[in-house]
Amino acid sequence: MAVRELEVPSRPSGTDPAGPRGFVGALWHRLVYPFRRGNRPAPQPPTGFYTDTTVCIGCKACEVACKQWNQLPADGFSFTANSYDNTGALTAESWRHVKFIEQFPTPEPITAPPSPTRFELNVLPAPAAPAPGYPDFSRWLMMSDVCKHCAAAPCQQACPTGAIVYNEFANVYIQADICNGCAYCVAACPFGVVTRSHFDGHAHKCTLCYDRQRDGLVPACAKACPTASIQFGPVADLRARAEKRVEDLNARGVSAYLYGAKPTDTYTELHSFYLLVDRPEVYGLPAEPVNPWVHMRGDYLRAVGTGLVALGVLITLLLTGN
Repeated sequence: MAVRELEVPSRPSGTDPAGPRGFVGALWHRLVYPFRRGNRPAPQPPTGFYTDTTVCIGCKACEVACKQWNQLPADGFSFTANSYDNTGALTAESWRHVKFIEQFPTPEPITAPPSPTRFELNVLPAPAAPAPGYPDFSRWLMMSDVCKHCAAAPCQQACPTGAIVYNEFANVYIQADICNGCAYCVAACPFGVVTRSHFDGHAHKCTLCYDRQRDGLVPACAKACPTASIQFGPVADLRARAEKRVEDLNARGVSAYLYGAKPTDTYTELHSFYLLVDRPEVYGLPAEPVNPWVHMRGDYLRAVGTGLVALGVLITLLLTGN
């Protein structure tokens, strides 16, 4: 067994005992889940990714493996002139993206003459004088980004058609044949993961290789990673392994921490979490992700309150005859 692979319990052939029972149960099941076909598979221990950015070498083998296995089309590569990263971002056609964060201790002098061949770095520049949180040396940070498979995903909550569901492995899965392309999920995701395809207009993202998991296989990206930066397995086991790795790095003087392994006041835990050695913003991640529902609850309450006040005024007018 490779070091990056954790044993996943075999998938039983049975179905969820909470499935429909009898005519009434079957009718209710059809009304609640109109697009579901057959019985629901029995739930399995949640699976996910643990990405150790300290050992990522930026080879992009995970990107290639993901595209090959999922038969994803090329979404076009262009010369960015500011980075060796030719993918740019996660898209509906690129479910894996290796970020290149190029850090330098001192930027070019402001008095340098302008040149048409000089482009501003599309990363957070380090200040001229070293400050807390910035290295006093040049370095490249690599991170293989992917869907976070949130334990309570805003995209799933925002989907009006039921196209986004949780499978038996607690992975967030988009059913493209049910998606209507409304892009509500695109706006709901605080990580900018979900996008619509230019080919079919539907939303697509990482499936955590659901087809491979059902056959007891490791996702293609984790299988292809040569340094075990991408590790796959039950989330609880991955979290324990990641915490041990953080302790080891901290003991060696490396300021490492886990991003998304535990819930916060504004967001749930991530089933695809990361080990980072710099601020989340440096990696293009929000420091404090917020579920849009946190703000929408107040909007709903205000709307209901306004409606009740209007109804009260109307009833008062009717009773007084004015």
